[in-house]
Amino acid sequence: MQIILLEKVVNLGNLGDVVKVKDGYARNFLIPKRMAKRATPAAMAEFEARRVELEKIAAEKLAAAQGVADKMAGLSVSVARKAGMDGRLFGSVGNADIAEALKAAGFDIDKAAIRMPDGPLKAIGEFRSTLPCTRMCWPISPWRLLPSNHRRVAQ
Repeated sequence: MQIILLEKVVNLGNLGDVVKVKDGYARNFLIPKRMAKRATPAAMAEFEARRVELEKIAAEKLAAAQGVADKMAGLSVSVARKAGMDGRLFGSVGNADIAEALKAAGFDIDKAAIRMPDGPLKAIGEFRSTLPCTRMCWPISPWRLLPSNHRRVAQ
């Protein structure tokens, strides 16, 4: 299916690109989230009429995301969990735990937005993960996992 992208989509294209994707991806994900429209002549004409407005909205989102990224630049979050003598956790620390720690630090980030390339954290130490403020901005934040006799601290 041919679609027009109404915003930047990672690994697919930028605002205004006409791309061919699988029907299910377009119908079930891109179109319902208003990230794309079917590439009909009428939709393309409508898009060209709204292009300046959509580019302005995208620029505002990027500026807001850069502001959040600048605030997060010096942020370091510590999470305390029970751990054994060898430094392995009883359980793991995942996206929801990091989102909760960020909320305590004053940032409202959805847990689905936190990317952990190596999966959930299962040992004590310092780790990094990416936090997309928008689909265009990817600040990296350090996380420190401490044994449970320490308390959680957001710096």
